[in-house]
Amino acid sequence: GVLPILIGSAVKASEWLVAENKTYVAGLKLGLTADTEDTTGTILTTSHDIPSFEQVLEVANTFLGTYHQIPPLYSAIKQKGKKLYEYAREGKQIERESRPVEIYSLSVQPGDPPADYILTVSCSKGTFIRTLCADIGKKLGCGGVMSCLLRTAAGKCRIEDSYTLEDLEKLKAENNLSSALQPPEELFADAPDIQLEPFYANLAKNGAEIYISKARLPDFPLGQQVRMFDEHGVFFAVGETLPYENGKAVKVRKFFA
Repeated sequence: GVLPILIGSAVKASEWLVAENKTYVAGLKLGLTADTEDTTGTILTTSHDIPSFEQVLEVANTFLGTYHQIPPLYSAIKQKGKKLYEYAREGKQIERESRPVEIYSLSVQPGDPPADYILTVSCSKGTFIRTLCADIGKKLGCGGVMSCLLRTAAGKCRIEDSYTLEDLEKLKAENNLSSALQPPEELFADAPDIQLEPFYANLAKNGAEIYISKARLPDFPLGQQVRMFDEHGVFFAVGETLPYENGKAVKVRKFFA
């Protein structure tokens, strides 16, 4: 699935990218439970009492919004100083702490073997889709595991805009690898732009706050993230509107130039 790769100054955007919502397409196989919560693990239980599509849809919809998810034992989540999969490999059971996750959208469609159903899920960071499959199966009373997974979006990075390794090899052979790159400002495409005159651009680049009234900028609300461009239209930073004694001002949060 989608794997954003940041290079050069774009690496500075990683803190935003990891916090972005994700979208997945996953296979749900009912009638099974497994230690890894997917079909690669050891099967623990089986059931032939498989619910109807209507029942699956009804139960799946109950997970919309915020729900407290217990991460799988076979995961890299740390607890008491160790990763959970380390406990699993030692054969130890540990009481795992639940974490709130957000399911923004969830659709269910009939699938082809080995998947009984195909889930399309938009969710917050840190959501385990295999655990969602297991939780749906548990609530249905028959058990469930994830049979396949494809990440189709990570924030604004979508699978339809992505390149396969074969694509990149071809571009490299054509000496055109740079055509696959996007400028870092594209990661902040939803933020409004401000273009600063040389005086204010230099102030901003030296770490000073830029007062909205003095620089004749739009009256952004507090906390508004903005893309900052210099007088030549060159993107150089992401800023944020903050309160100061003399009024609202935009201050650089991260430089990219």
